[in-house]
Amino acid sequence: MTEADVQLEQRWAQANRWGPYVLLGFAVLFACVTAALTPGPAERWAVGGLVLLAFALQLLWGRYGRRREPSAAGVTYYVVRWALAFALTWLNPFFAFYAVTGYFDADEVIPGRLRQWLALVATSIPVAGAQAGGLPIHGATQWAVFAGLLVVNNVLWIVVGNLTHQEEERSRARAGTIAELERTNAALQQALAENAALHAQLLVQAREAGVADERRRLAAEIHDTLAQGLTGIIAQLQVVANTPDPAGAREHMGRAMDLARHSLGEARRSVHNLAPVALESDGLPEALRKTVAEWGERTGVRAGFTVTGTAEQLHEEVAATLLRIVQEALSNASRHAHATRVGVTLSFLGDEVILDIRDDGRGFDPLALPARTPVGGFGLDGMRARAERIVGSLTVESEPGHGTALSARVPLVRDER
Repeated sequence: MTEADVQLEQRWAQANRWGPYVLLGFAVLFACVTAALTPGPAERWAVGGLVLLAFALQLLWGRYGRRREPSAAGVTYYVVRWALAFALTWLNPFFAFYAVTGYFDADEVIPGRLRQWLALVATSIPVAGAQAGGLPIHGATQWAVFAGLLVVNNVLWIVVGNLTHQEEERSRARAGTIAELERTNAALQQALAENAALHAQLLVQAREAGVADERRRLAAEIHDTLAQGLTGIIAQLQVVANTPDPAGAREHMGRAMDLARHSLGEARRSVHNLAPVALESDGLPEALRKTVAEWGERTGVRAGFTVTGTAEQLHEEVAATLLRIVQEALSNASRHAHATRVGVTLSFLGDEVILDIRDDGRGFDPLALPARTPVGGFGLDGMRARAERIVGSLTVESEPGHGTALSARVPLVRDER
């Protein structure tokens, strides 16, 4: 039940409690003003005695008998009050004001729908009698007027009662709907809280998995570049140490220096890729634009970057994942694809982000890759694992001699900071 319904019910309860006193007071006032309608002293004494009885009845009911549900005591109270109101209206028609109180609380004090209707019909009798000129009824004309008024009064309370009943039913239905909506909202809030907690847990797991993935990637980087470079340097220096020919020694020393420079470059690239420093000052689109441009300048390959849709600030884990995928794809393109053109597209599509990387290199057969090759073991598999850790996916389309197309599709999770 809403607060407005509670207030309305409280006001209606106050009206039922004090209404009979107010109506009885009005009836006494008008009876005093129209004392000529009660000519005999006996009738006036009877009016005074009945008024005192009516007042005493209201006091007793207000103190001892008021209940929220129909009862036998309520029926007794209603019948006695109706009898007093009928007798007073017989003596003076203005006491019909007091008789009107029977319309207000029949449903509260009398059990059963039929009994309530009979009580309301009984209430309409003194009211119609007063409207027809007062009781008792004299002559055919007054009887006809009384009968017509009796019908009109009963039709009116039937119509008003039905409308009131329908409004109460609508109020109860509305209260039930509101209560159901409140329960649904509470359940929804709980589900949202659980989803937020699950989302935070998934991000923590993704971060931890990302750390492990970085370790594996760095192991592959060291094995494929630094370890091989150092091995080559050692081999060249051993030749220098064992050769008596100065010209040959200088040649092998030059080769060792070239290998050292190359290994140093690879070490710097690995350190750069260890943490997404490009995201510290820029959003993902700008970081990808710089990454693609720098890669193109370093490798001499024509590279382009495009953004479609409305760019949004992504959660750091999502942005870092997409940046890593691009870095890995560009690394594979320079080391294995021998491409002359590379295109990177970042698309914001409502509730997801799509990253496409295309090159015109020599391509490959994805199904024919060995289990632990650099491309399949630390390239495509690593990129796919990154996407799947944030509930995304990676698809690969390639064919020998026709280039490669990678597409990473991940949820659009906004940065709420």
